[in-house]
Amino acid sequence: MRGKSPNEYLEWKREYWIDFLQSLDLKLDHISYPAIDIGCGPAGMFMILPGETTAVDPLLTSYQELPIFNQSSYAKVNFVHSSFEDFVSEKQFNTILCSNAINHFIDIEASFGKLAELSTEQGQLIISIDAHNHGFFRKLFSWVPLDVLHPHQYTLPEYEAFIEAAGFRIEKKVLSQQRFFFDYWIIKAKRISA
Repeated sequence: MRGKSPNEYLEWKREYWIDFLQSLDLKLDHISYPAIDIGCGPAGMFMILPGETTAVDPLLTSYQELPIFNQSSYAKVNFVHSSFEDFVSEKQFNTILCSNAINHFIDIEASFGKLAELSTEQGQLIISIDAHNHGFFRKLFSWVPLDVLHPHQYTLPEYEAFIEAAGFRIEKKVLSQQRFFFDYWIIKAKRISA
């Protein structure tokens, strides 16, 4: 939010999410509902979705204090204050959004499995991740807790293997930001097996 008013920030974030989807050749009318935004943050993709959406985050009560977050501004969003590990749903979702969150979860393999359980058959997964570029630093970061907010340290092929092992077929991947340690990838996948 540096240098932006709350309204300017929210407008910038809306444009960010539109560009995010367009990088995958998606438009808002390509999103099928119900949708779920996992690890949504205070200005997640839920902001731009016009259909029935569930937004899950363990910090939702903290976000209430931010000038950019007002749950009542999003009538079609059901906000759930929960960690992903503790989140329980009786329904499945046609679109699962998980932006820069999966590597925060405690058990990454179980989390990918849970994404699959939450997905309808042929459901769409849109996920973004920071993937390691260098094997040496990947090992160093996993041995020495230099990045405590990201307990999982994987390369892009390792993340792809998690996605496919959970029963999704990768349809498109986009390099969104290139950096020295990590590249930021956006991946679109489809559920192929139950």
